[in-house]
Amino acid sequence: MTEPTIICPSCKAEIKLNESLAAPLIEATRKEFEKRLAQKDADIAKREASLHDQEEALAKAKETVDEEVAEKLRLERAKIVADEARKAKLAIATDLEQKDKSLEELQGVLAQREEKLAEAQKAQADLIRKQRELDDAKREMELTIEKRIQEGLTSTRDQARKEAEEELKLKVLEKEHTITAMQKQIEELKRRAEQGSQQLQGEVQELDLEAILSTKFPYDSIEPVPKGEHGGDILQRVNGHLGQRCGTILWESKRTKSWSDGWLTKLREDQRTAKAEISIIVSQALPKDVETFELIDGVWVTHPKAAIPVAVALRQSLVEVAMARSASEGQQTKMEMVYQYLTGPRFRHRVQAIVEAFSSMQEDLDKERKAIMKQWAKREEQIERVMQATVGMYGDLHGIAGKTLQEIEGLELNALE
Repeated sequence: MTEPTIICPSCKAEIKLNESLAAPLIEATRKEFEKRLAQKDADIAKREASLHDQEEALAKAKETVDEEVAEKLRLERAKIVADEARKAKLAIATDLEQKDKSLEELQGVLAQREEKLAEAQKAQADLIRKQRELDDAKREMELTIEKRIQEGLTSTRDQARKEAEEELKLKVLEKEHTITAMQKQIEELKRRAEQGSQQLQGEVQELDLEAILSTKFPYDSIEPVPKGEHGGDILQRVNGHLGQRCGTILWESKRTKSWSDGWLTKLREDQRTAKAEISIIVSQALPKDVETFELIDGVWVTHPKAAIPVAVALRQSLVEVAMARSASEGQQTKMEMVYQYLTGPRFRHRVQAIVEAFSSMQEDLDKERKAIMKQWAKREEQIERVMQATVGMYGDLHGIAGKTLQEIEGLELNALE
């Protein structure tokens, strides 16, 4: 085995390192390496201690951040709960207010109809009572006559037969005369009762027509004709957008089972008296071959369902004629053209189109009313679910956070009580 050698830096001589010479160097080298190793172990221990301190500080910082995040989350949840509860209460209050208004209007209409129905029933009851009184009087009279005849026959059968027969004849004639008078009176009472019932129904239709015209045309002057005066039922004085007077429409309301041509002549006379440009009869019973409305002998005849579309068209024609008259004063030719247009088939076709559109709109309105009622019920159920979910979430948070959770107006125990 070759022994290790070293070279002298001065003389460049090689010196063999035997065991006696290498032992001190090896020991010194070993101690130096052990010292360095101990120093590195100390540095590593210090670094591990510093790293542990940093980990503890990081854990504390993480806990602090988690607490801040939880606190912000709790505040945001409380704010969201309060906003949702306020919105739900506002929506519920608005819907309830609208429903209360609708209910009040329906109750008012129902009260008016019940009052009129009670009056009609009272009149019918009076008629039945009078009929019963007449029947009782008739039976009483017949009984009295029979008693008197029986007494006369028993006491003076042989002596006063002729007188009794004469008296009986007179009594029978008197009875027949009384019965005839009573029958006439009964028929008169029935006729008056039927006339009163028809008159009541006509007044109801007239009031309904007046209310619809007032609502549909707020700028016009709707004037009911006083009872007992000639001139139709309602006068509609048409006003333009700037308040200028454009013309007058005379309305006559009829609610009978059959049509009478005499109404046309009377309404034309009333139209001349009232100096109205247009006259309209609104009747449940229409002339033959008339389905909705028609111009007959210068008078418009319409069913109540088509009254408003006809009124819209005729009113617009009056406004346009008034505008044309003011724009071209003295031009008689244009007035004749407008009159020919109003009395021609084109205008009737256009009005029919308007009536059809209004009928379609009425059907759509009924469908929308049903859909809205259904939507209201669905929305009430949804709001109730939202309120239950909100209250449940608030209860969960209150159970977690305890008294530290702020109270929400409308959800605290005092408000519930």
